[in-house]
Amino acid sequence: MPSFDQELIQALPHMRAFAHSLTNDRALADDLAQEAATRALANRDSYQPGTNFRGWVFTILRNAFYSEFRRKWRKTEKADEDAMLQAGEPSGQQASLEMDDFKRAFARLPAEQREAMVLVGACGFEYEQAAEIAGCAPGTIKSRVSRGRRDVKDRLDQDAIPDPRAPAGEPSAGDGVMADIDRQLGLAAS
Repeated sequence: MPSFDQELIQALPHMRAFAHSLTNDRALADDLAQEAATRALANRDSYQPGTNFRGWVFTILRNAFYSEFRRKWRKTEKADEDAMLQAGEPSGQQASLEMDDFKRAFARLPAEQREAMVLVGACGFEYEQAAEIAGCAPGTIKSRVSRGRRDVKDRLDQDAIPDPRAPAGEPSAGDGVMADIDRQLGLAAS
């Protein structure tokens, strides 16, 4: 069994990714992951060996986010969103454009939905594990993932320019993008 320090080192990239999903800012995400790692080290005696280490450190990270960064995040949320929308440069590849559209739609989701989608999709936690990290019921996590997927798809469909040549009943632009995203995140299509 890996030591506490080894498990923490292995969890750091996942912690940074989760922190980025919460903050939408790489620098803040790095600071948040570092703060969570520091708190984990300071509280290593409270960790029960053999239990879900990643779940434990993700809970610490999540708590650090809500206790220390929530006020700052609320003040800068609009500015961050505007900066992200202005920073996107068009590329020549359709997949890159679709991913940019997804990122914008994903960033507009409420924090709870983003968190649930990242925990279940990108980090690969089961609904029960994600619920434990988020401090809610598994059904709540399922609902947040479902609503998040629906809202992202709806935003992608609203932003899509309809093809007048497409027959009625054809899959929407959001359907194709969401299918690709679901494959990347490991979510089953619903």
